[in-house]
Amino acid sequence: MNITIDEIENRITLYTLISRVMISEVSEDFLKSIESNKVLLDLFPNYKEWGKRKEFNNNILKERFLDVDYANLFLLHLVPYESFYKRDDQMIESGGDNPVIDIYNTLDFKVELNKARVVSPDHIGVELEFMYMLCEALQKAFEANDQEAVNEILKVQQGFLGEHLLAWTPMFLINMKRESRTALYHDAAELALEFMLSDFEYLNELTATIEA
Repeated sequence: MNITIDEIENRITLYTLISRVMISEVSEDFLKSIESNKVLLDLFPNYKEWGKRKEFNNNILKERFLDVDYANLFLLHLVPYESFYKRDDQMIESGGDNPVIDIYNTLDFKVELNKARVVSPDHIGVELEFMYMLCEALQKAFEANDQEAVNEILKVQQGFLGEHLLAWTPMFLINMKRESRTALYHDAAELALEFMLSDFEYLNELTATIEA
C-alpha cells in the first residue's frame, strides 16, 4: 500500500479541524472557515442544516449557544482527559507521571497549557494536535523522500492512536455526542470518532506493509 501526498494533506486537515474544536471554544473566524468551504461544511451535516445557524449571526451563535455548549461538555460535565479514564482513582494526572509527557518530550512537542482551556497534556484536543504535528512531520519526510523517517513516523502514529487516543476517547466522544446541545459539537463528536477509527485502520494497513 503506497502513501500519497493527498492522503497526508487530508489527514492534516482533519486532525487540525477536530483538534481545534476540542481544545477550546471556537472563534468566529473558525466558523467562517467552515462555512466558506463546502467540503468542510459537509463534514458537519447537522450543523449545516441547524436552524439557529440560519437565524443568528456567528457572533450570537458563538456567545449564546456554542460557548455554553463547550463549557458544558469540556469544563463542567464531561472529563476530556486520558488519565481520568485510565487511572483507577479517576484522577487527572497533570504532572510528570503522565505517560504522554514522555512521548511529547521525545518528539519535542511542546504543550502550552496556559494558551488552551486544558489543565493536563492528555486532553483530547492536545492529543489530537499531537497527531496533527506527526502528520506534518510525515509530510516533510515524504517530500524529502526519506523513507526510513516516513516508516518510523507511521509507526509512532499507529502506536499513539491505538494505545492512547482510541484507548479512551470513544467513551468520551459517545458521551459528548449524547450530551451536546448544539449541532456543531454533536457532529464534531461523530466526525472525530469515525475519522480516528478509519485512520487507525489505514495506519494498520500501512505499517503491515512496512513490517512484511
